[in-house]
Amino acid sequence: MATSPDTKLRELLDEFGVAMLITRTPDGSLRGRPMALAEAQPDGTLWFATDRHSGKVDELERDGHVVVTMQSKTKFVSLSGKAAVVDDRAKLAQLWKVEWKVWFPGGQDDPNIALLRVDGTAGEYWDNSGTSGLKYLIEAGKALVTGSRPDVGDDPKVHGKVNL
Repeated sequence: MATSPDTKLRELLDEFGVAMLITRTPDGSLRGRPMALAEAQPDGTLWFATDRHSGKVDELERDGHVVVTMQSKTKFVSLSGKAAVVDDRAKLAQLWKVEWKVWFPGGQDDPNIALLRVDGTAGEYWDNSGTSGLKYLIEAGKALVTGSRPDVGDDPKVHGKVNL
């Protein structure tokens, strides 16, 4: 059975533990920072823990549009969406990870902790792992020798765009 782009994107989202969150600063420039991914839901909703007094919270209050990117050696995901700070202690308890105590010494009850919810609107992925990666290397080699562009085709296992 063929893999749909929706399914492939969701599979890849589950493989990452850290993402880069890109927000817009007050002067209009873009700013990215690494964030530990608390949860990736099947509908493209991402959850993070954040300090409610951080600069990103101020940025999101001005403009909630974000891009979240994830990358390994052979797999890449970009997700566009809207982000909002959420104060939901039940959801926090569900997502809580002991390693977050590094940033929130008071644990789940730390008054500075809040959740950041990103509702994905569109996603794109590239997967050059396994046999797909081997095919890409062969095509890239051919392109290098012939002076052309690699033909990577339209295989949804390798690349896809998804509206969420």
